[in-house]
Amino acid sequence: MDETDQELLNALAEDARASVTTLGRELGLARTTVQARLERLERSNVIAGYTVRLGTAEQEQRIRATVLLQLDPRAAPGVVQRLKAMPQVENAVTSSGRFDLILQLTSKSTARLDEILDEIGTLTGVRSSESLIHLSVKIDRGL
Repeated sequence: MDETDQELLNALAEDARASVTTLGRELGLARTTVQARLERLERSNVIAGYTVRLGTAEQEQRIRATVLLQLDPRAAPGVVQRLKAMPQVENAVTSSGRFDLILQLTSKSTARLDEILDEIGTLTGVRSSESLIHLSVKIDRGL
């Protein structure tokens, strides 16, 4: 991946619906060059797909939280399986340091978020948790 590919990804992050012609004009490339680069980035799985980003009005109606979990040794696979069944868990990543898993949650209300946090806390293998409620988004590059 070169600098032009990165510029193309940045342009798509701003507007994934931009036409190949528009992207070419913005980047000073021929339409066919942009198309070939996109196809190569898709084939090599640099671009895994195109998606919808929620607008500010919809995002403001959602309560988001980051949850830090400490797990019992060798409990991660079972905990992850149970978390996959919870649609409010948007993302789960392993980490180094004090915490074993970092979750991103979303909910329509603080009451529902509280229920979800209680449910996560009772999962077999979860030793402890710490929750951080998101107040506002300052930077979102979407990559």
